[in-house]
Amino acid sequence: MKSPMKSLSMLGAASLLMACVQSAYASSDPSEQQFRALYKELVETNTTLSSGSCTLAAERIAARLKTAGFPEADLHLFADPAHPKEGGLVAVLPGSDPKAKAILLLAHIDVVEAKREDWTRDPFTLIEEDGKFFARGVVDDKAQAAIWADTLVRFKSEGYVPRHTLKMALTCGEETAGAFNGAEWLTKNRRELIDAGFALNEGAGGELNAAGRRVSMTVQAGEKVAQNYRLEVTNRGGHSSRPQKINAIYQLAGALKKIETFSFPNQLTDGSRGYLKGMAKIQAAEGHPDVAKAMLAVEKNPKDAKSVALLDSRDISWATMLHTTCVATMLDAGHATNALPQRARANVNCRIFPGVSQEEVRLALVKAINDPAVKVETLEIRGENSAPPELTRAIMEPVEKLTAKMWPNVPVLPILQSGATDGQFLNAAGIPTYGISGIFLTPDLGNIHGLNEYIGVQSLMEGRAFLHELVRTYAGQP
Repeated sequence: MKSPMKSLSMLGAASLLMACVQSAYASSDPSEQQFRALYKELVETNTTLSSGSCTLAAERIAARLKTAGFPEADLHLFADPAHPKEGGLVAVLPGSDPKAKAILLLAHIDVVEAKREDWTRDPFTLIEEDGKFFARGVVDDKAQAAIWADTLVRFKSEGYVPRHTLKMALTCGEETAGAFNGAEWLTKNRRELIDAGFALNEGAGGELNAAGRRVSMTVQAGEKVAQNYRLEVTNRGGHSSRPQKINAIYQLAGALKKIETFSFPNQLTDGSRGYLKGMAKIQAAEGHPDVAKAMLAVEKNPKDAKSVALLDSRDISWATMLHTTCVATMLDAGHATNALPQRARANVNCRIFPGVSQEEVRLALVKAINDPAVKVETLEIRGENSAPPELTRAIMEPVEKLTAKMWPNVPVLPILQSGATDGQFLNAAGIPTYGISGIFLTPDLGNIHGLNEYIGVQSLMEGRAFLHELVRTYAGQP
């Protein structure tokens, strides 16, 4: 049993830390104001593929780092000549121990497209309202990009020299399959710039429930890989007044219905096992023993269909982390309103479980459809599907200790990310990459990729404090 005085001391320290965080974002503290200015500039720099420029955003961050005292030799702006607006930045803060492996801080600065006519507010103007920041990219991923840059600026101003060299890579192309990807380019063309013992990236963070209560802090250990497949049916067509038994649209529709009901086998990683065990305790404490029982059953036997179905009915994200998923996302068929279709196409977007190849998934789709008239083609492969990185105590312990310090009684859970990040390129290149943000998000994830994307001001400022301290801890490790 813990000493009551020790518990009071820990709670007092946590309260003091949180009070400092809350005071910081509510005050005119110069450091916090500097961060706000950096964040605002980055968010308001349009970095969509259609009309923006990641290169401009990278140049603006580089200028701020130079003003903070970084020499030009430690600031590496890069851009592929064929993609002049899709450039990025690698910044280096040298460490004191040349034998200690570097730590890489990765974030993408491109954002999903946003149409002004669809949004309540201008998507490229940072607006603070009702305790929230609104704009495209305020979460994904300019929150973490701004925090990384701010962390380096603060370390420089503090005169802090880390034991491990710190590298920051701000890259473009994460949000657009088929476009130039800065993280991939760096691994293939400038590996020496980003070589590191491990990397910190987006992909996980704090979970809030519908009532705004902190549920857990997650650490991403592995992710699925996004892959598009094209289903295509062709025939000779004809006049619409003479319907044929064979119709390209009907054949395609039949194939899609089979995919709709097809499920890939369930699998587990260390990350998903840890998440199920930890979340089972949370669900039991919140009065959901049936969910807790199902989670523990799936952790022991991922083929337990009844338990998986229960998890799927309560929260689809719980079930999707267990297996590869495929879903139809686009249709294109026919050439005239009064003609039988000569061609029908559909795009099927799959999120592939770690370690499963794109070809394995294609063959599974072919088998499920079971119709030789339906061609299944693998479209551009974005990157390798590598095994998840090992979750060591050197990674987890600092997160656990800092989380307990800032948010007592909030558990830290590993997680397998059902989405995809640029971590896939680093993991494939041999740089273990972990998703850690320290930012708590509501169940709707702040509408990332959707309309009126937002983030809580308090969540952002707490995430800033969390990551600054976490990076310092990692940077000082033996």
